[in-house]
This record gives sequence, structure tokens and C-alpha cells, in this order.
Amino acid sequence: MSGAFYRVDKFVVPAAREEFLVKVMMTHKLLEAQEGFIDHRVLEQVAGSGEFNFVTIAEWENTEVVERARAAVAAAHKAANFDPQEMFARLGIRADIASYKPVAA
Repeated sequence: MSGAFYRVDKFVVPAAREEFLVKVMMTHKLLEAQEGFIDHRVLEQVAGSGEFNFVTIAEWENTEVVERARAAVAAAHKAANFDPQEMFARLGIRADIASYKPVAA
């Protein structure tokens, strides 16, 4: 798929906010260094009844660069001996991970 592409990850983080954010920021630093990366945001819920209390949004040039970035991040996590799934299970974090494209007006 060509054109702008967004990865939106939503998280329920019941505890260990700081540990979660350290790992998110580490991962986003890796993303920033990848070819095709445009921008990202890490958002924390401050009001409302929504289920997810953290949302991350990364903007990419297209889907092809996302696949390369995903592999680079997985390799960096492995080298750092960091397993996101283990952390999610240990901290009770639930995630909703999806990719989005802009809607034509």
C-alpha cells in the first residue's frame, strides 16, 4: 500500500506506568531512526471513560517501510533481551494493535 500509513497501538496499563513508558520511549527512539519514519505520538488518557489509558501513533511513508522497521525493532529488542509479550503478561497489560490509512475526503 502506498501513501501515508499509521500504526496505532492502544494499551490498558493497570500498573507499572513508569516501566511501561520507559520501554515505549525506548522503542520509539528505535522507530525514529528507521527509513520512512515520519512522526509519532505517545498519548496518555486524562479524562473520559475510554478503556485504553495509553495510545501510541506512528506515521510512516508507506507499508513497505513499516515491515522493515518492525524487523529492525524486533532485532533490537532481542539484542537488549527485551520481550514485550513477557512484559505485557507480567504487568497485566492488554493491547489493541492496528494499522490505518487516511480516509479520502
